[in-house]
Amino acid sequence: MSRGAAFTYSPLLPTGGDTTEYRLVTDEGVDVVEGPGGRRFLTVEPAALTQLTAEAMHDIAHYLRPAHLAQLRAIIDDPKASPNDRFVALDLLRNANIAAGGVLPMCQDTGTAIVMGKRGRHVLTDGLDEEAIALGVYQAYTRLNLRYSQLAPLTMWDEKNTGSNLPAQIELYAEDPNGHPDAYKFLFMAKGGGSANKSYLYQETKALLNPQRMMQFLDEKLRLIGTSACPPYHLAIVIGGTSAEHALKTAKLASAKYLDNLPTAGSMLAHGFRDLELEAAVLELTRDFGIGAQFGGRYFCHDVRVVRLPRHGASCPVAIAVSCSADRQAVAKITPSGVWLERLETDPARFLPDVDLTEEPVVRIDLNRPMADIRAELSKYPVKTRLSLTGPLVVARDIAHAKIAERLDAGEPMPDYLRDHAVYYAGPAKTPEGYASGSFGPTTAGRMDSYVEKFQAAGGSMVMLAKGNRSQQVTNACKTHGGFYLGSIGGPAARLAQDCIRHVEVLEFPELGMEAVWKIEVEDFPAFIVVDDKGNDFFAEVTKPMLSIGKR
Repeated sequence: MSRGAAFTYSPLLPTGGDTTEYRLVTDEGVDVVEGPGGRRFLTVEPAALTQLTAEAMHDIAHYLRPAHLAQLRAIIDDPKASPNDRFVALDLLRNANIAAGGVLPMCQDTGTAIVMGKRGRHVLTDGLDEEAIALGVYQAYTRLNLRYSQLAPLTMWDEKNTGSNLPAQIELYAEDPNGHPDAYKFLFMAKGGGSANKSYLYQETKALLNPQRMMQFLDEKLRLIGTSACPPYHLAIVIGGTSAEHALKTAKLASAKYLDNLPTAGSMLAHGFRDLELEAAVLELTRDFGIGAQFGGRYFCHDVRVVRLPRHGASCPVAIAVSCSADRQAVAKITPSGVWLERLETDPARFLPDVDLTEEPVVRIDLNRPMADIRAELSKYPVKTRLSLTGPLVVARDIAHAKIAERLDAGEPMPDYLRDHAVYYAGPAKTPEGYASGSFGPTTAGRMDSYVEKFQAAGGSMVMLAKGNRSQQVTNACKTHGGFYLGSIGGPAARLAQDCIRHVEVLEFPELGMEAVWKIEVEDFPAFIVVDDKGNDFFAEVTKPMLSIGKR
């Protein structure tokens, strides 16, 4: 009987040292006490956990990491970037500047609160850490101008908004962070539905593990991410994994830069590592897609992280995840010296360039005209044309569409507001005092695809405005009925609220909260023609794989 290899141990994800710049939140609620055997223990009061969580959720709703902002600026400075790349990057920088004022969050989808904590063996609490952290989430979302997105299932089919954005996803581990038994370390994230929905798991085989097949696979799968999660992305790819769920979680952590200090080569210790060469190759692959920063160009991704994990010989999971233009995460720690939170950028204006994009071509569309006139004007221009919209829009999304579809099925007519006006798929965050609107960016268009044919056949939804690519059925409906889909920049929800939305009122279904049907007045609202009335779809070409795929 053969003996196994000698025992060796390495963590699956050896994350290395911590180079984060922190700011002190408080030195209250923490103390050091003497324990048996001369050991020293860090005591942490529940109030310290709550305060840290509330501040973290505030900061990631309003501030970004300096490195992320520098990457946006680099797009504007890159002569190879397309005009649409630069326009999107500049709009996102302006949005960051507005959000940093601490009133309007950077995105209207202020996300699911996700907290991961690693508590050293010499850290003492009252044992109710999860409850204290949940209270911090509650305080942030109920006191700030954030949106409640969590739905409680009352039955298998019925659900209701919790009105607090709870529950949060809280995962706590007993582990000495970076070898420090008297430290408690955290990762705080706010994950909106758009980017969360672009997490993918593929169960592959050994056949994938060669350079040509891998690049063919990624050329196909990465295009499927599309733009509905608001690029430019921080893209993470994980190859292998001891389980499917571990591969997916590793991809999420990698997209948040949490695993940047992994080793860059493998060993017989069977730990995960980053493949820097493949990262560079995949980034260049995405540059050639033509998708760009939402409306054509090079900047589908800011950067790429590729993590290789050990695997069972019969399994080869591949996980893909993105962090979107609302790159919302921060790390934190509690040590004997106090409660510390990652220092995010509070002055994003320093990344704004002195550029004027107003001279680049833009078509101004007056939404006060009859719908037939609006469609006739749009029909003059090709896809990718940049627009500036002024006038009334109707806002409706998932639940409102479902209710209107039920009316049509019952033989009732299409509501006049969807016949007379362009429809914007969106749902606002809370409106601050003195503002016309809360953060009010577009939601993912694809969720409404199944309604388009029925609605356009009934004379409604002839001009639609949202983010992301759409299915062939939408292109077919627009060609048949003479409709249009306009793409709005995904991400700059605060800038749209401050600079473009002048008035907001509820038209129908007020009981649905942010899912109600709204009427808004906009001025110089940016958009692009994505699908026209002739059957053209900008995304149709750029989502087709270019690398040939042979038999496996």
